[in-house]
Amino acid sequence: MSEAENSPLFITSLAKGVALLAAFGAARPSMNLVEMAEATGLNKSTVQRSAFTLEALGYIAKEPQSKRYRLMPKSLEIGAGYLQTSELIERANPYLHELNRSTQESCNLLEPCGTDMAYVSRFASHKQISIHVPLGQRLPMYCTSAGRAYLSALSPEEAAGIIGRSRLVAYTQNTETDPERLAEIVRKARSDGFGFTNEEYYVGDIAVGAAIVNAEGRPLGAVNIAVPFSRWTLKDALADLAPQLVNTARSISNAVRGLKPLVSPTSG
Repeated sequence: MSEAENSPLFITSLAKGVALLAAFGAARPSMNLVEMAEATGLNKSTVQRSAFTLEALGYIAKEPQSKRYRLMPKSLEIGAGYLQTSELIERANPYLHELNRSTQESCNLLEPCGTDMAYVSRFASHKQISIHVPLGQRLPMYCTSAGRAYLSALSPEEAAGIIGRSRLVAYTQNTETDPERLAEIVRKARSDGFGFTNEEYYVGDIAVGAAIVNAEGRPLGAVNIAVPFSRWTLKDALADLAPQLVNTARSISNAVRGLKPLVSPTSG
């Protein structure tokens, strides 16, 4: 158990309800009680009570025929509240929108979430998009451009700690999973001012990322541009898109100089 979970202020029942909501996703769009218990590690009795409560509050609903539970639109309120109140998103969006207009490619803002980066703002390309990435989706730091950019703005020790806590999986034949090689990649991103990936999470995807930092140089998140092989080569993306992305990241960093990181990079 974590230190917070041992605190008398920690409400275990609330944590279990949140865990149940978080268990739903693309891989588990609907679940019965047994599947909920397997997904969360909770016993069936706890799952039954939590599901009943969440259904009564309107966050989930049971399908009449299959008796399987699904998320309801009301569950959007939880995530949408963050999107509507984040100062970082509010200040970054005008610059991200301008970058999207100038490049005509998908431009994104991501923030750290454990060892992942979460999409919190997205301006999609008007051209054909082969990969749909919804807001809230999390991707590993170690094999994504935004993640590597964020890691490069941390101290080498902090970056190594996050890589060490990550589950290093080869999502494609290009995914780098060696910790020493990843440390070298982060060092290069620190020197270049941006990170990049070449088909390391999605096949056919090239991405370039740059960190957003505050006045103290602490990273708050990262912006990235993701493009397909059908329109770009890695060489052209680095030559054309990276400079524009770095300029945008600097502009956003100037606009958020007074903000503080909401999470510590040492937290799991």
